[in-house]
Amino acid sequence: MRPLQVTSLRGEAPASATEPTPGNWLTVILLGVIWGGTFMVVSLALRGYGPITVATARTGLGAVALTLLALVLGRRFPRDPAVWRIALPIGLLSSAVPFLLLSWGQQYVPSAFAGLSMAALPLFVLPLAHVFSDERLNLRKLLGVVLGFVGALVLMGPGLQGLGVGARESLAQAACIAAAICYAVASVLTRRCPPVDPVALSAISLIVGSVVLVPLMLLTEGVPVWQPGVSGWAIVLLGLVPTAMAAVLRVQVIRTAGSVFMTLVNYQVPLWSMAFGAWILSEALPLRFFAALLLILVGLAVSQWASLKRILKI
Repeated sequence: MRPLQVTSLRGEAPASATEPTPGNWLTVILLGVIWGGTFMVVSLALRGYGPITVATARTGLGAVALTLLALVLGRRFPRDPAVWRIALPIGLLSSAVPFLLLSWGQQYVPSAFAGLSMAALPLFVLPLAHVFSDERLNLRKLLGVVLGFVGALVLMGPGLQGLGVGARESLAQAACIAAAICYAVASVLTRRCPPVDPVALSAISLIVGSVVLVPLMLLTEGVPVWQPGVSGWAIVLLGLVPTAMAAVLRVQVIRTAGSVFMTLVNYQVPLWSMAFGAWILSEALPLRFFAALLLILVGLAVSQWASLKRILKI
């Protein structure tokens, strides 16, 4: 899954975005399905590959696809050293590290848990943006963050007691939450990035992730061998659909309907991740998952209430 940005890249979308069209609504729903289903696909890929190989395939295939797309569209890669200095940590925190954390964590926790962890991403962004960017955290947003944080604690539930004592499930839960925090930091760094083409920046971030993960994969899990069946195709799907294809769709929505409208994806991801986990993978959904979902979604709604009112015209 790529980070669900609360704010767009500078220069990424025109300031005067038009009213959302039926096509925009369908695209946002499609993105929710794609990103919500990513966690299920990771679980399927892990049946035939190690976690580092899964993370490396996501970055490598995505990097190739987006680089080719940038060349076909004539998008220029930045030459400004300032862009590259900030693009390197963005690449680490938006691909290499969170992909690795999620792949490792999903060996021991349900895919629905990972999807719910990502739902709190915008709430992690808000306090970081208050300190390091130009987005102020008012009382309403703070209340939303607190509700979301309580939701994350409810989500981890009994796993909180096992942190630091070697319990794999507890550490896996912490890894999923840590991945969301990585995405949040990457989002703030992206906002601070000088003007740059978003497709080129997405390609660069995945190239950086690949440079880090490929040697790690070769040292620990070796050269991957094609696994026939579901796991093989799942690993291909991960690199092409939730990264390359979704990046194009995301840019299209932001350019035509605006970055505020794009935030509607955040509300869908946990719903789809839970649905796919229960329906396709037959995962059990404890009651605390639903309680956490409610708290996180309410926190999102409270923190983004002004944006929701503009979108829904209420």
